[in-house]
Amino acid sequence: MTYLSILTLILGFLLASYGVPIARTAALKYGIVDAPDGRLKHQREPVPYFGGLAIYLAFLMSLAFTFEFRHDVLGIILGGTIVVMLGLIDDFGVLTPWTKLAGQLLAVFVLIKSGIRIEIAAFPEWLDLILTVFWMVGLINAFNLLDIMDGLSAGVGAVSAMFLLIVAVLQNDQTMVFMLAALIGSLVGFLRYNWQPARIYMGDTGAMFIGLLLGAMTMIEKYPSAHPFSLLTPVFILGIPIFDTLFVMYVRYQRGLPIFWGSPDHIAIRLRHWGMSVPQVVIASYAATACVAGIGLLVMSANEQVAMGLCLGTAAVLLAATAVLKRLDVRRPDHAPGKPEEERTAA
Repeated sequence: MTYLSILTLILGFLLASYGVPIARTAALKYGIVDAPDGRLKHQREPVPYFGGLAIYLAFLMSLAFTFEFRHDVLGIILGGTIVVMLGLIDDFGVLTPWTKLAGQLLAVFVLIKSGIRIEIAAFPEWLDLILTVFWMVGLINAFNLLDIMDGLSAGVGAVSAMFLLIVAVLQNDQTMVFMLAALIGSLVGFLRYNWQPARIYMGDTGAMFIGLLLGAMTMIEKYPSAHPFSLLTPVFILGIPIFDTLFVMYVRYQRGLPIFWGSPDHIAIRLRHWGMSVPQVVIASYAATACVAGIGLLVMSANEQVAMGLCLGTAAVLLAATAVLKRLDVRRPDHAPGKPEEERTAA
């Protein structure tokens, strides 16, 4: 990393540290808060939103001070702005799931129009486009669904961004280095106020913004290798949000619930019912993210046989974890401070 990229990271941290308290004051003044509902939201008192807006502005301003935008970067920023505005409106509780999905598809269309998409040489162009849409919409909602516990989604996003930063440094991709540095700094600055007990939430605004940024940057980065398993590196780096989303969808399907209907089925909530505290669950999630992302880096650098073994081994571990976690009972009351059972679903 160059001194300018380090400066970008520091600026993102300082701007978020300065902007989050201002956003919190504004949210409290205008009553933009997340109130307990007795069903899925069990924080002791209403917690203000607008943290996501502070993350967005810190990210944008830290880049503006240190970086010259190129075409695809502008596409990411425009797509990010769309989901930020979408999230702000949704934090008022006025959007339907289908309206939110339409806005997300518009943001993805902007990315594709800017040349940001999955490109696999063995696939026809139409299949690449379909994969791009599923990848982006899935990640936008994965980070949104993961935002159920103080410090969880933002921290997992920061850890994932750190591993993407390693890939960017290895590939000498200065554009991605700057963008990821700005994102990491902004998220860490926000986490100062989002750690349990959270003084502010980032809401759909921040969660969807993180998902879009990370999803888009995985498509821009290169994962050179002599074997096709390196294509799975971004899946590993973002593996925990993806796994949590698939797990929740599977459990709700098994229970006969609508897939995107709020329920305490998340891995983090199950770990809470297992007896872990909120900080323990969050730190364990960070460690799991780092572990799976590290395997992704090994897959990219190892030979084909080792890479195949790592992929199969990881899949086996995740399947075993699914079987164990599914047996944990989440129906008994177990409400801890913070927001261990709050969920903001998206279509």
